[in-house]
Amino acid sequence: MNKARFRAANHGWSLVELMIALAIVGILGAIAVPSYLENIRESRRMEAKNELLQLKLRQESYRLDNNAYATSAQLGMPASDYYTFSVTGASATQFSLVATAKNEQVKDVNCKVLTIDQSSNKTPAACW
Repeated sequence: MNKARFRAANHGWSLVELMIALAIVGILGAIAVPSYLENIRESRRMEAKNELLQLKLRQESYRLDNNAYATSAQLGMPASDYYTFSVTGASATQFSLVATAKNEQVKDVNCKVLTIDQSSNKTPAACW
């Protein structure tokens, strides 16, 4: 009878075991979550860079037909929850395409503003 009572009392976790398990989960979460969020920001940045490259192709196509580069209104900017796209300095010989981070993407501190121009100069270089 004592053996049955001992087995029944030994079903479950002690407070110490529970605290150790929670500490391990907390440490893993503290390491994994920031890394995951950084990967998400990099993925969104990659999408913005792809949009800028597509816009550059559209600019070149527009110039073939019009002998000048398009403004933001003429080119039509893509919609994004994380970047605002625009054209600056559009003329017959030059333009600059700009993607400016917004919402959660502003936490991508070193890459808040991405640009590419008619000569494929990309800034900031570390973000491309």
